[in-house]
Amino acid sequence: MIIVIRISGLVEVPSDVQETLFRLRLRRKYSAVLMNESPEAKKILQKVRNFVAYGTISKETLHDLLAKRAVSTKKINVPEVIEHLAKKNLADLGIKPFFRLHPPRGGINSKAHYPIKKGVLGDNKESINDLVRRML
Repeated sequence: MIIVIRISGLVEVPSDVQETLFRLRLRRKYSAVLMNESPEAKKILQKVRNFVAYGTISKETLHDLLAKRAVSTKKINVPEVIEHLAKKNLADLGIKPFFRLHPPRGGINSKAHYPIKKGVLGDNKESINDLVRRML
């Protein structure tokens, strides 16, 4: 599973990127969605990589995210949801398909674009788990 978090705000976003973010349900800052890994998802992420942070989420972080930030009309059984997540999406399981996160505690390095250290934007691979835990 890939988690995608919108870091950039709403101002000065190109219209095609804004439309892509809107369709991904990333309509405001610090909102997150879960995606399955696929070639289509990689193309979408390449298009919006300068406005979002994404990476592979671990099972422990996914469990904490669902336990703390999932919104549903009924009580959520987190281990059961994680088990069914490979075959179904969150909306089919009765959970909102996006998560509203807190701004990261300890700050965020979103403006660093120097080639050696690019900040938090783009592909963070496994270090996205640290960012998500700071945002819960």
